[in-house]
Amino acid sequence: LKKIKMNSISKTTQIYLVLSGIGLIACMFIPIWWIGLEAPQYPEGMEIVLWANNITGDIDIINDLNHYVGMKEIHTADFWEFGVMRYILGIYALLFFVSGFAKRRALLYITTILFIIFGVAFITDFYIWEYKYGHNLDPKAAIKIPGESYQPPLIGPKQVLNFFAQSYPYYGASIMFLIGLVGMWLSIKEFKASKKS
Repeated sequence: LKKIKMNSISKTTQIYLVLSGIGLIACMFIPIWWIGLEAPQYPEGMEIVLWANNITGDIDIINDLNHYVGMKEIHTADFWEFGVMRYILGIYALLFFVSGFAKRRALLYITTILFIIFGVAFITDFYIWEYKYGHNLDPKAAIKIPGESYQPPLIGPKQVLNFFAQSYPYYGASIMFLIGLVGMWLSIKEFKASKKS
C-alpha cells in the first residue's frame, strides 16, 4: 500500500488531468485555427476557419481567386485529417481521464509524452499542407510569376503578393497548447514529488 501511495498523483494533478480531458472534448466542437486575408480590393477581409472536422469561411471566394494563380481549390473532403481528428481528440481525452482516475504517475508521463508528439505532428502536418497548397501550382494558370509561391504563414503575418495573410491558433489550438504545457508542468511536479518520497 505504501508503494502504491508513493506512485500516486496528487489530488490537484487529478483535477487538472480531468479538466484537460474535458478541454479536448470541447476542441471537437470549436474552431481550431484561423487564417485571414486582406487586400486593397477586399478591405473587409476574408477568412478560413479550421475545425476538427470541417473548413468554413470565405472558401468560395478564395477558391475563385486561387484559380487564377493555379492554386488547388480548398475542399474539406480532400483532407483525410478532418475524418480522423475528432477520434484522435477523443482518444487523448480518454487518456487524460484514465490518467486522472487511475492516479498513476506512469500514466501521466505516458499521456503527456504522447500528447506532445501529437502536437508536433499536428503542426508539421499543417505546415506540409500549407507548403503543398502554396507551391504545387497549375502550370496552365492564367497568372504565372516565375519563382513565386503562395504558401500561407504557419503562425503570424506574411505578405503574399498584394494579400496580407495572417495565421493564428484559434480557441481549439490554444486549448490544446495549454493542455500540453499543463501536462509538462504536472509531470515535472509529480516527478519531483516522487523523488522526495
